[in-house]
Amino acid sequence: MRAIFEQELEQVGEGLLQMARHVQAGVRDASTALASADLQLAEQVIAADDAIDAIEAELDERCVTLLARQQPVATDLRVIVSGLRISASIERMGDLARHIAQVTRMRYPEQAIPEQARETFAALAEAANRAATDIVALLESHDLELAAAIESDDKQLDELHQRTFTTTLSPDWRGTTTETVDVTLLARFYERFGDHAVSVAQRISYLVTGDLDGVSSD
Repeated sequence: MRAIFEQELEQVGEGLLQMARHVQAGVRDASTALASADLQLAEQVIAADDAIDAIEAELDERCVTLLARQQPVATDLRVIVSGLRISASIERMGDLARHIAQVTRMRYPEQAIPEQARETFAALAEAANRAATDIVALLESHDLELAAAIESDDKQLDELHQRTFTTTLSPDWRGTTTETVDVTLLARFYERFGDHAVSVAQRISYLVTGDLDGVSSD
C-alpha cells in the first residue's frame, strides 16, 4: 500500500511540473504575441489554457481522493495540501497568460502597448518569463536558492508595475483612454503572475523545510 501511495504522490508532482511547463510556454508566447500583435500566437495561448485547467482538475481530484482514502498525517499531509495550493497558483498563472493574449486579440491588428510603454513591457515580459522558467526548475529540484530567485523576480515585476503608473500619469503621456486602460490591466496581469510564482516558491520552501513562516495565504 505504501508503494502505491508514494507512486500516486509522485504522479501529483509530475502533474504540477506538466502544468508549470504549459505556463512557461504560455507566458512566453503571450508576451511575444503582445509585443508583435501576433493574432495567431495569441489564439494558441488562449486555446492552450484549457490543457492547464484539465490537469489542475485531475490533480485536485487525485489529491482529494488521497486525503479521503489514505487519511495522511505529518509529511504526507503536507505534500498533498501543498500540491492542492500549488496547482491553484499555477492554474492562475495560466489564466493570467491567457488574459495577456486576450488583450492582444482584442486590439488586433493594432498593438495594445503604445510606444512610450514598450520598453517597460519588454522588461515585464523578461521578468515573468524568468519566473516561469525558475518555477519549472524549482519543481524539478526543490532548490531553495531558486525559490529566493523567484521572489527577486517578483520584486522587479512589482517595481515595473509601479513604473507604468508613473508613465501613464506623466504629463508627457500621449496614450488614448483605451491604451491607458490596457497598459494598466496588462501590467497588473504581469504583477499578479509574479505573486502567484512567489506563492509556489513559498509552498516548495515549506515542503523542504517544514517552516510556515513567510508562506502567504494567497
